[in-house]
Amino acid sequence: MKNKVCFITGATSGFGSAIARRFLQAGNHVVITGRRKERLIPFQKEFGDRVAVVHADICNQTAMQQAIDALPEPFSNIDILVNNAGLALGLETADEAFLDDWNTMIDTNIKGLVAVTRAILPGMVKRNTGHIVNLGSIAGTYPYSGGNVYGATKAFVHQFSLNLRADLFGKAIRVTCIEPGLAETEFSLIRFKGETSKAEAPYKDVTPLSAEDIADSVLYVTSLPEHVNINRLELMPVMQSFAGLKVCRTLGPDS
Repeated sequence: MKNKVCFITGATSGFGSAIARRFLQAGNHVVITGRRKERLIPFQKEFGDRVAVVHADICNQTAMQQAIDALPEPFSNIDILVNNAGLALGLETADEAFLDDWNTMIDTNIKGLVAVTRAILPGMVKRNTGHIVNLGSIAGTYPYSGGNVYGATKAFVHQFSLNLRADLFGKAIRVTCIEPGLAETEFSLIRFKGETSKAEAPYKDVTPLSAEDIADSVLYVTSLPEHVNINRLELMPVMQSFAGLKVCRTLGPDS
């Protein structure tokens, strides 16, 4: 796969940065977005005119729509959209969580994703070609304490991806949801708002997935023949598995 136009949100670090690099190394044109412009500029220095930078926050729907509408040739006809931008904030239980954190996750993981999709999808439909890759999470399938709204946003991404496929029935447009497990990026550092000790704890004594692992997965699903659609791809490190159901034995009829 080469000579495609790829649009990647949240490309300043982690999965997004690695995915952008994989697509560029494969010979494609890439539009990269993110709030931290200083992290996007090195891509232009390295890959030149095959990179277009959109310095905008996906939560600002008006600015993002304007930026997409203003993309010059050869970036205007987007073949592949990777909705990567997203975050988790906090690990408090629902009764102690911060409402601002919940709203930020909803604005980014849901509202931002659907706004970018809605801006780009009509062009794909008009040309009857394209591939949308949404970055979900196993947190959208398997609940855990403290996952509350983050897991709910990723469950939305999972279901939204399936519903897109239903809406696009009869059209040559593919939709894939990539759902990673434990992966080591800046994710935990952002979740715990810079508290390094908390951010490092989930990865202690395990070999987690890497950003490059996820980038390879995205490149794989988008490189398949155009009649093949991977609906959902779930992946975990070997050292991670499904938790058993918990039973609280201190609660009962006499407690």
